[in-house]
Amino acid sequence: MGHRKHSQPRRGSLAYLPRGRAKSMEARIRTWPKTTLQEPKLLAYAGFKAGCIQVVSIDDREKTPNFGKQLVSLATVVATPPIVVIGMRGYSKNNDGLHAAFDVYAKDLPKYVSRLFTAKPSDENIAKAEKSLHRIEEIFALVAISPQAAGREQKKPFVFEVAVKGGTVEKQFAYVKDLLGKEVKIDQVFETGVMVDVAAITKGKGWEGPITRYGVKRKQHKSRKSVRALGSLGPISPSNIMYTVPRGGQRGFHQRVEYNKRIMIMGNTEKSEFKINPSGGFKHFGTVNGDYVIVKGSVPGTYNRLVKFRSQIRKIPSKILKPNILEVVV
Repeated sequence: MGHRKHSQPRRGSLAYLPRGRAKSMEARIRTWPKTTLQEPKLLAYAGFKAGCIQVVSIDDREKTPNFGKQLVSLATVVATPPIVVIGMRGYSKNNDGLHAAFDVYAKDLPKYVSRLFTAKPSDENIAKAEKSLHRIEEIFALVAISPQAAGREQKKPFVFEVAVKGGTVEKQFAYVKDLLGKEVKIDQVFETGVMVDVAAITKGKGWEGPITRYGVKRKQHKSRKSVRALGSLGPISPSNIMYTVPRGGQRGFHQRVEYNKRIMIMGNTEKSEFKINPSGGFKHFGTVNGDYVIVKGSVPGTYNRLVKFRSQIRKIPSKILKPNILEVVV
């Protein structure tokens, strides 16, 4: 018999190792953009994926064949109820990296948030935090979003950190201090036309073999009895299987970040000029009530899943163009 070639995975398919299940339903944002803002600002928001629609707009991408013409694009509707700033955290830096130096919590927290924390807010904690600002490198806002505010059944809120950038550390501290215990809406963080990065947990597919999981080629039916398996896992000696060899395992339910998703429409169902809810509501979600965002393209994850928006970190444009929306097809 001739030499059997090793079945190779698709180019770039090893870029996401390890492909294990995500530890949480909430995606983590580990990197934040560097901004030149003079005033402090929150750099992230969150919502719940509702469904997909089509948006008819005028293509405003210059130097493209379709510039100035009508463009029908797939878009995703994300319900974005208000987030509550429940506290702030300051990080100091040493040779080992960043370390949490202080936590400050708001006094009047919603009941669904207050039962999650044992720390009691006080003015002394705020005074101590202000005295330690000389050694603080970064300020983060601690925010909470309630699934029930978007019509979901889950009672437990999602609590996560949001970076605050712009100005000095003292300005950032004063900015978050003023927001403690207050609600923040998405139009206070982003605006229509901006690009955002989307982080979420993808749909879970369960256990899959190497053909589906890595895209390797099926074997010829005459080579061996197996078809949807690799021709070789490696040499006999040394008897070791390298990590680059495609194997079966978990597919989906991974944490993923997609870059440069444009916000096409930002509005409220009671005030918006566009009808976004199909008759009977979105499948597996229902009717979107309150604030929402329509993002061009797809968003990772299944319906109802938490989606985080982060300020654009790649290819930041010099100006923001407002999209010219003609129609929304539900």
